[in-house]
Amino acid sequence: SMAALLRGSRCLVGKCHNHVNAMQVSIRSMASKTQVGFVGLGNMGNPMAKNLIKHGYPVIASDVFPESCKELQELGAQILDSPADVADKADRIITMLPSSPNVIDVYTGPNGILKKVKKGSLLIDSSTIDPAVSKDMAVAAEKLGAVFMDAPVSGGVGAATSGKLTFMVGGPEEEFNAAKELLSCMGANVVYCGQVGTGQAAKICNNMLLAIGMIGTAETMNLGIRLGLDPKLLAKILNMSSGRCWSSDTYNPVPGVMEGVPSANNYQGGFGTTLMAKDLGLAQYTATNTKTPVPLGSLAHQIYRMMCARGYASKDFSSVFQFLREEEGQ
Repeated sequence: SMAALLRGSRCLVGKCHNHVNAMQVSIRSMASKTQVGFVGLGNMGNPMAKNLIKHGYPVIASDVFPESCKELQELGAQILDSPADVADKADRIITMLPSSPNVIDVYTGPNGILKKVKKGSLLIDSSTIDPAVSKDMAVAAEKLGAVFMDAPVSGGVGAATSGKLTFMVGGPEEEFNAAKELLSCMGANVVYCGQVGTGQAAKICNNMLLAIGMIGTAETMNLGIRLGLDPKLLAKILNMSSGRCWSSDTYNPVPGVMEGVPSANNYQGGFGTTLMAKDLGLAQYTATNTKTPVPLGSLAHQIYRMMCARGYASKDFSSVFQFLREEEGQ
């Protein structure tokens, strides 16, 4: 593709198979050393960018909060003032931002990436946002000869640190290998989902089911305990029966049932209630836009919003178990 040729540094990565092996290897190792831009060095972006540096990529980064950049600068990253400056220097850029408005600003704002983007650039957004916004960004990028792909993640801060994230990627299929080369440095699974926006769709759908399953597990465990069942025994029975789910067998919300999960540590760490409420908000919004009934998804959204207002905002989303018991006056 023309974009690949313009991006000389990447043209041979996973694309042209008819070159002599030795030449391909040498060019590929050169390609891997070309600069990668990174915008958004928060809880997720910071460890992700570190893994790129670990894999030998020179990183050029930017964040609205200068203090977020210090650690990466010490590791050798070049820090610039704005996303536009990053786009001026790098033709492969990854963005990791909190929400849709941030993404719109970082790409299309007065100091945004698209102000100075080079033709043929590859732009990968790993934020979790409305898929319609991903599509808008892709159209805007395409007008300037650049390629935009959405690649939201699952796995949280722990997986970001250990390089074990799962990336769900939407965009032109012929660009997937080019994206995968970078994403594989930060994740264990990189899955192509379809056209732009489908990565977001996969992530939003998974998290809606996760929330519904967690609330169901918490209600079930609470009822069983009230009926005199030992929580560990109940979990064991659920997990050998048809009620088994990830929340019951891998991430049980009841303190003392499992080790190494947030419920064993006063619901600290893990996947915060605020983030779950945000993702359920996206599920609700997309469901409304597509006229799709999601009665349990909507209820889960309201429950997590209520928890945010009641002091659970920074606790792991499995703290819904605690919330339910509090509701019952215990």
